[in-house]
Amino acid sequence: MKITVLTYLEREKAKGHESVVDQVRAALKQTGHHVSVLGVHADVRKLLAGLSRRKPDLVFNLMEMFGRNLFGDVAVAGLLELLNLPYTGAGPGECYLQQDKVLTKKLLAYEGILFPDFAVFFQNSNLETGGKLRMPLFVKPLRADASIGINSNSLVDNPTDLMKRVLAIQEQVHDAALAEEYIEGREFYVSILGNENPVAFPPIEVDFSGLPAGKPHVLDNKAKWAKNSAEYKGTQTALADLPDELRARLHRVALDAYRAVRVRDYGRIDIRLSNTGEAYVIEVNANCYLEQGGEFATAAAAAGLDYPTLINKIVALAHDRFRQRTRR
Repeated sequence: MKITVLTYLEREKAKGHESVVDQVRAALKQTGHHVSVLGVHADVRKLLAGLSRRKPDLVFNLMEMFGRNLFGDVAVAGLLELLNLPYTGAGPGECYLQQDKVLTKKLLAYEGILFPDFAVFFQNSNLETGGKLRMPLFVKPLRADASIGINSNSLVDNPTDLMKRVLAIQEQVHDAALAEEYIEGREFYVSILGNENPVAFPPIEVDFSGLPAGKPHVLDNKAKWAKNSAEYKGTQTALADLPDELRARLHRVALDAYRAVRVRDYGRIDIRLSNTGEAYVIEVNANCYLEQGGEFATAAAAAGLDYPTLINKIVALAHDRFRQRTRR
């Protein structure tokens, strides 16, 4: 097929893109596809012209944002729908659902899937609560991802610090604030591939043992992006060594969450296992990061799928999904 890898550019005249784009392109070319790359910052005309000129059979959608709009992936998926172009991953509805963490929690609640009790502090509107909250609370933006707005002050244990953190998120991130009960325990990522019969890969565990004493066991902005920080150096991920029963339970919870939020083609479910053994869904990540050394690809490799096979399976899933829709 003719496949266009669609990605965002951080600046209008940026000369490069993330390494994952070249990795995906190489994996697709390895199996004979004709591959082009289209990088766009915030220019809808350029996006439309680039797609029109390339005339792809399928778009491999790696667009995480549009310009400075963190939620631009919703609009881009909607545009691909309007153009009737087959593309990988979540549609506009699924993108919106997985971004709005409260809507996600309400869907999980309907399906009887466990998650931390929460409260939402919307800008200029009423408080919405999911239960009677107990301190400490973990406070983060409602919709932003990639640990935006999460730092050493995100874990609070009194009402004063709670309101300070809420106001900081509202003023600095321009988002509502989500306060969740902090679940002390182990953290796992469960990656999933598939649509009608999704398959869960071996869980990845986050190791917080290298964090400085007293630091909460969370991946904040520094732990994810600041390579010279103690938080980055003190955390790592690795395949989890688990008894069969626990692995099966994490898989079941993750697959239930994946289906509840209608994730398409591939995704990752973040789970906290409390010290009392209860599995709480923390986040549902559609269109999760596909970098060759990342958690999703690592888990796939542990399940016997090398990187080119994984990328091409995602293409096949998206192609089959659109073909079935056209047939209907």
